[in-house]
Amino acid sequence: MKSSASRFALYFGNRALFPGSLQAAARKEMFEAVRARGHEVLVMEESATRFGAVETREEGAKFAAFLARNKEKIDGVVLCLPNFGDENGAVEAFRDTNLPIFVQAYPDELGRMSPELRRDAFCGKLSIMDVFHQWGIKFTSLAPHVVSPSSEAFARNLDHFDRVCRVVKGLKNLRVGAIGARTTAFKTVRIDELALQRQGINVETYDLSSVIARLKSIRSSSGAYRDKALRLREYSDWSGAPDEAFDTLVRLGVALDELVERDQLDCLAVRCWIEMQETLHVSPCVLMGELNERGIASSCELDIGNAVAMRALGAASGASAACLDWNNNYGDDPEKCILFHCGPVPSDLMKAKGRICDHAILANIVGKGCSFGCDVGRIAPTAFSFASLMTENGALRYYLGEGEFTDDPIPSDFFGTGGVARIPSLQEGLLRIGQAGFRHHVSVTPGNFLAPLEEALTKYLGCEAMRF
Repeated sequence: MKSSASRFALYFGNRALFPGSLQAAARKEMFEAVRARGHEVLVMEESATRFGAVETREEGAKFAAFLARNKEKIDGVVLCLPNFGDENGAVEAFRDTNLPIFVQAYPDELGRMSPELRRDAFCGKLSIMDVFHQWGIKFTSLAPHVVSPSSEAFARNLDHFDRVCRVVKGLKNLRVGAIGARTTAFKTVRIDELALQRQGINVETYDLSSVIARLKSIRSSSGAYRDKALRLREYSDWSGAPDEAFDTLVRLGVALDELVERDQLDCLAVRCWIEMQETLHVSPCVLMGELNERGIASSCELDIGNAVAMRALGAASGASAACLDWNNNYGDDPEKCILFHCGPVPSDLMKAKGRICDHAILANIVGKGCSFGCDVGRIAPTAFSFASLMTENGALRYYLGEGEFTDDPIPSDFFGTGGVARIPSLQEGLLRIGQAGFRHHVSVTPGNFLAPLEEALTKYLGCEAMRF
């Protein structure tokens, strides 16, 4: 499903040279600041340590036990330094955790610099980061170096960290459903399943014939059929589609939903042609778009790598994602191109509700009227982030970037769902990904989230990522 706000544990670092009143005020202010931005908050009970903060190794061990007891409830930790903090206690608290950690330090005030009032967290933050680096403890640190929890700068930093945590959580213990075998013509989407498995991404495979058999067993009188039919009628314009195609797509939609629910699949990659067109006389595009709108990333042409990339993008944005082709130049503009696919773009990324039509390109092979299901429209103007994933020599390799879908026109006879994308240094980026062996697909999501996505993938998940 679409990602929700992260749940954070709060850690407070202390050093005995500083007054305990700083801790009491920070516990209240930080708790309220994080809660006010929509996050659930877990805090170790104040009575567990002096001032409810961590200073000694013994207190750090208590906090580590607190994290262990609540590991299923916590997506990340905000490490707050109301004063300098103690490095040894912090290491004891975090040396065995694999949670993302955001290091925040309070600023001093020029009028409160006497020994009784000063914090020195400016210096203490560097010490914490130094010792974490020595121990190999991964952490997030953002500018400005010191920041008050009540400030807008802290709100921006917390938003960044929230998205980092959502990507990390979204790609852990991921289960991808591969519907059908890879199409022979698309060797570009080959993937190393063992490399994925080492990163906690498991691929479950399903023979296409078993999915077809499943859809044929679904009764039109069932509640699942009626619910899916209602959903699809509302989702797109079916006025030009034959009833037989609608019926088949409803059954196929129910069959896919049953697999997702039964096997707890997080995303799908579908062999979308040409057997479905030859045997069922439909294209599954609209079903994949509807799945994408629900947050179940679904990629075309059995591109498992981009199903995973879509999952990461959707986790970062909290919105839908789509898998598209790098498809056409846009005249002679070097920074614009047309990104396109036949019709699996979720409707919430489109200018208006799509229209179900025959697959105008595959009709040249299977004949007209044998491939209804493409949800045709135009992608709405918006800033967007993009990514794609491949495996090479046992490693997961992404490229990442940001661009903008413009309102530039596309010829009316252009088939499918497309949008004009403006991407700075587009030509240089295409050279880089082509020479690096990346595929012709790219996944997109609305908004600019390159920085937290890159940090989550590289720092916390250990993947490789190049900028487009």
